[in-house]
Amino acid sequence: MKFGTKAIHAGIEPDPSTGAIMTPIYQTSTYIQHTLGGHQEYAYARSQNPTRTALQNNLAALENGKHGICFSSGVAAIDAVIKLFNPGDEIISTNDLYGGTYRLFTQVYERYGIKFKFVSMLEAEGIAAHITDKTKMIWVETPTNPMMNIIDIAAVAKLSTGNKIILAVDNTFASPYLQNPLDLGADIVMHSVTKYLGGHSDVVMGALVVNDDELAQKLAFIQNSCGAIPGPQDCFLVIRGIKTLHLRMERHSQNGKTIAAYLKNHPKVEKVYWPGFEDHPNHEIAKKQMRDYGGMISFSLVGNMESDVKKVMENFQIFALAESLGGVESLCGHPASMTHASIPREEREKVGLVDSLIRLSVGVEDAEDLKNDLAQALGKI
Repeated sequence: MKFGTKAIHAGIEPDPSTGAIMTPIYQTSTYIQHTLGGHQEYAYARSQNPTRTALQNNLAALENGKHGICFSSGVAAIDAVIKLFNPGDEIISTNDLYGGTYRLFTQVYERYGIKFKFVSMLEAEGIAAHITDKTKMIWVETPTNPMMNIIDIAAVAKLSTGNKIILAVDNTFASPYLQNPLDLGADIVMHSVTKYLGGHSDVVMGALVVNDDELAQKLAFIQNSCGAIPGPQDCFLVIRGIKTLHLRMERHSQNGKTIAAYLKNHPKVEKVYWPGFEDHPNHEIAKKQMRDYGGMISFSLVGNMESDVKKVMENFQIFALAESLGGVESLCGHPASMTHASIPREEREKVGLVDSLIRLSVGVEDAEDLKNDLAQALGKI
């Protein structure tokens, strides 16, 4: 089954009681049990909900996985993964990652004795030097947030398998349409469903997809025991959003290519980070493991002046100044003061995250309108 067909049909069955083609919103906290002590699939909604089950099955199919597990946010999904480990365990992470992930790792779980190493993963072989007998997982983002660095998933998977280490990949920026980490050897795929999967800036949710039955059982146990679950209304909205994921990602990618090329040739732009450029670091890897390059772009301004950033971002008329990404509308963000403010400045600058860096989530509007908006906003400096 091709991706567009899976997006609409995989894991989705007509409602057995009415034949409704759209999965109903099962707005209930509990279910009638017909026998005392007997087993039934649905007993209490924290554990299972039919709307959530349909979504989890759909997400698993999109990532070519067996098990999907949904959470109340992307960070809650990451939190569940870290709960697999014990004090004294070590996790290796890319040194360029979402600020919320960094904050969870360093300000929450380091207090409980889990150690995190943040290293460059542009060359997968370099990770090996950081592996010890205490290393239990490698955490990867690709493309990374916000520098758009590309990490070779297959090469890291070979390394993790050889050392019997779990490989987890945050696939939020790519979405299952552009990239499938399980096919490349990853053990866990994480999504902030809030972003491209939902696609309409109206849901907060996270998800994990795995193939291993035992790992799925452990994560489902954490989901149920800790209770960070999404509600049925949100699950319904994501099921609806996913039905157009392939169409939206095609347009995001087309517009991303147009906007990246425009910015690269603009005299007030210092550097553009977009993996579709042939001179982008690890472009050949992106070409191999991705189907297209998406709509996420970061760029810095000539002179690196914060005052110029303020003028540009506050004068956009179509690009909205807002947190998040992946919706149909175009957004702009300032990572240094927004999504990555929890990362110390010296650490941000080591990976190129300067104060003038602007991150764009290019939406599905007309590309000419987006270029004109960039032109007038950049014209204010």
